[in-house]
Amino acid sequence: MKTDNANASLLAYFQQQQTPPGWFDLLNVMIDGMVRNVGEAESLPFLRQMGEAMADRTPLPVSETVGELEAHINAQLRVFNWGCIDMIVSENGLAFRHQGIPVARDKALQTRWCSAFCAILEGLYSRWLRGQGGDSGLVFTRESLYSVSDVVFRYAKPQ
Repeated sequence: MKTDNANASLLAYFQQQQTPPGWFDLLNVMIDGMVRNVGEAESLPFLRQMGEAMADRTPLPVSETVGELEAHINAQLRVFNWGCIDMIVSENGLAFRHQGIPVARDKALQTRWCSAFCAILEGLYSRWLRGQGGDSGLVFTRESLYSVSDVVFRYAKPQ
């Protein structure tokens, strides 16, 4: 039981580091307003574009291996304070398990924020991978959610 309290305290600490009051609240208001004005599905392409623009501002060093690419991505995610990834290579493409995604402090907004942030990450990773010589025929999409802070993405041919 003590471990659960320790984990909850640790998660609360990291969440506070990732979501500073004021700036993160403003981002939540902006995302919520955008979704309310145009709808969630209609806002996702814009959010992906914002991720691509973020990648253009923060290009990755050239990577020779998947391990090196993972290290470069994680180094940049540390700068952003956006968690970390594990990359898994398979015959179906690359899977990216992104853990420690910033989470809205307001539980009622967590699902919407996660969806919006995942769209931003789709744009960010897509552009970074193209910058590494990735195939423009491959797409980077959210595959599954373990939680609002633990998401699996896939970089593969569209099905």
